Amino acid sequence: MALSRSVTTEAARQPMLLWLAVPLGLLLVVRLVALRYNATDLFFDEAQYWSWSLEPAFGYYSKPPLIAWVIRAATEVCGTSEFCIRAPSPILHTLTALAIFALGQRLYGSATGIWSAIVYATLPGVSASAGIISTDVPLLFCWAAALLGLVGLIETRGWLPALVLGAALGLGLNAKYAMAYFVVCLSVYLAVTPEHRGLVRDKRLWAALALGAALIAPNLAWNAKHSFATFAHTADNAKWGGSLIHPLKAAEFFIAQFGVFGPVLFAALLVIGVRAYRQGVPAADRLLLAFALPIIVIVTAQALLSRAHANWAALAYVAATVLVTATMLRDVARRWLYASLALHIAVLAVLAVATAEAGRLTLPLVGDPLARQLGWRAIALETRRVADALAAAGRPAAAIITDDRAVTAELLYYLPPGSPPVLAWRGPGRPHDHYELTRPFGPGSPEPVLLVALRPDATAITTRFARAERIGVQQVPAGAGPPRRVTYHLLAGLRAP
Repeated sequence: MALSRSVTTEAARQPMLLWLAVPLGLLLVVRLVALRYNATDLFFDEAQYWSWSLEPAFGYYSKPPLIAWVIRAATEVCGTSEFCIRAPSPILHTLTALAIFALGQRLYGSATGIWSAIVYATLPGVSASAGIISTDVPLLFCWAAALLGLVGLIETRGWLPALVLGAALGLGLNAKYAMAYFVVCLSVYLAVTPEHRGLVRDKRLWAALALGAALIAPNLAWNAKHSFATFAHTADNAKWGGSLIHPLKAAEFFIAQFGVFGPVLFAALLVIGVRAYRQGVPAADRLLLAFALPIIVIVTAQALLSRAHANWAALAYVAATVLVTATMLRDVARRWLYASLALHIAVLAVLAVATAEAGRLTLPLVGDPLARQLGWRAIALETRRVADALAAAGRPAAAIITDDRAVTAELLYYLPPGSPPVLAWRGPGRPHDHYELTRPFGPGSPEPVLLVALRPDATAITTRFARAERIGVQQVPAGAGPPRRVTYHLLAGLRAP
């Protein structure tokens, strides 16, 4: 039984594609220009991913390797500036929009495909994501490609869809383990769609799953070699210890989805979900619901049990974008679609101006909204100044250590060439971040060391040394908000724990 319900001839398709190429091309140019004038420093996750890219591997402490590979490819071509590190993000989002076009076109026709691609490209969450480099960016592309492959698998007898599905699953898992939701959503779809349950006996599906497994196998081998560090971090990130009922966290996450997907679109998705429960929906709608609602339900449950960041349900909005767009076009609700697009374009413009004016903006009750992405370059330059002053006084630091993963990542990126090597202080127990795993400070490490601490109390580190001298405290500006307080110590004589 076919999913698609309309066919567009080749002659009609070509002029319609211009309506897609022009807006997507303009959006890409706008986003690249906005990146060029983005005044924020790399967020510490971005700096961390960049540092991973210097040492290509099949795995890293907190994430699979695809994000590091993407950044390495970009920096080999473009350079290591903030612009070059982030440039893959708007490019990959544009490719995701093209995959969504192909998905919408196949299921509903070219008009729906074009509008779906434009809607996705202007989503508030996508506009925010296009200004940074994160694991969600390649993940969303892989998810859209996997959905397109699955539709081809259902509707045709060829092997190309199986190849697309398998490659997308494997690469998606190498972007983020959340790609495993695809199997959950497929199970839900087959459970509510008896006519397609024969897919479980299709050797092409199992070949696709085998290809996906083969592509993630090197990362699993890396984890096995490193005590399954990424899996342990993922479990820690879920924070299932302590109290397991947090209704306010669940409500906070759910409300945030109106911002990620847009208030009009998310409200429409909820209406479509209720209507599907009461009345049933067409075959294509059922497929897209199965790849949207389960993710939102699962992550909301995670928020209820512990916590969940607003972007954790981002995968749901690939299918949801096509579904909501198709429904609005079918139900002649274009005014709501246009209103949503206008709102989203306004958000995009505000974000572009805000990042260009970063460090000069303050909002009532919030302060500087971009403060977390500011001040890191200044900390690195101040650290180099302190290290140079110590060297000039005849007391050079042989290495720099930090009390926090964020500081380690930012110093690795922003310290000028010729600075002392940066190492991570490792506390008791197993490593708690990638730097504790790969560049820990311990017995045999060079001394003396310059400790760069953001925490007010650094005694957990300083008391481990026979000699600990407080060099000074600096208030480092971080945009229009409060400055960061950085404390420097010169330490020598590491004691046994």
